[in-house]
Amino acid sequence: MPAVLAALAFFSLLGFALFWPRYTRLRRAAFIREAALPRGLFEKLRAKHPQLSTKDCQLVAHGLRQFFLAHLNSGRRFVSMPSQVVDDLWHEFILYTKNYDAYCRSAFGRFLHHSPAVVLGSERQRNAGLRRCWWFACKEENINPRAPTRLPLLFALDTKLNIPGGFRYVPDCSGVRREQDGKDGKGDAATYCGGDFTSSSYDGGTEGFSDGLGSAGSDGGSADAGGSDGGGGDGCGGGGCGGGD
Repeated sequence: MPAVLAALAFFSLLGFALFWPRYTRLRRAAFIREAALPRGLFEKLRAKHPQLSTKDCQLVAHGLRQFFLAHLNSGRRFVSMPSQVVDDLWHEFILYTKNYDAYCRSAFGRFLHHSPAVVLGSERQRNAGLRRCWWFACKEENINPRAPTRLPLLFALDTKLNIPGGFRYVPDCSGVRREQDGKDGKGDAATYCGGDFTSSSYDGGTEGFSDGLGSAGSDGGSADAGGSDGGGGDGCGGGGCGGGD
């Protein structure tokens, strides 16, 4: 009888240990989707982008939540920000320091540092963060990240809202590039492609892409890396990471 009780206790603890990380992630994901943002945040965003309506600002907030979910669902790994307008809202949110700190503790269990929006380039760490963000944003909207027919909101917002200096993405650049090549032998450097996240031509690899096939849903705080806005050299060692710099 004692052996049976010991076995039951062991399997109960094992089940709890396996269940708890998933429960924690689901609870945090629900918070990210539902928690109210600070009052006055949209007014701050519209001071920089006066053309945005209240509905537009709500879309940008949805894009920011999608970015936060990508960070959470990657196992709190480093993710890069792909949108200029969402990056602007993120930066304004951080200026509400107490609200942002409390939000991060509930959403991630630690502080998430900010870094500017980026596109694929020669910097492997930034690229890995973008590929990771692309993968999980696509999964959030049931888009095939390997062969997208549309863009997740986070990657579409700059174009949708006509943001000056924003990053213009399309799902597949083949048609755009053929059109440009026919004109002057050059691709459209201002158009970025969802299909490029599977390519190793930028940095010799595809690190970050399809991370979800391995540790997706992990809430164990996988190896983080990245810079920060005044948050220390690595941007994560003190508890969090994000952005692309």
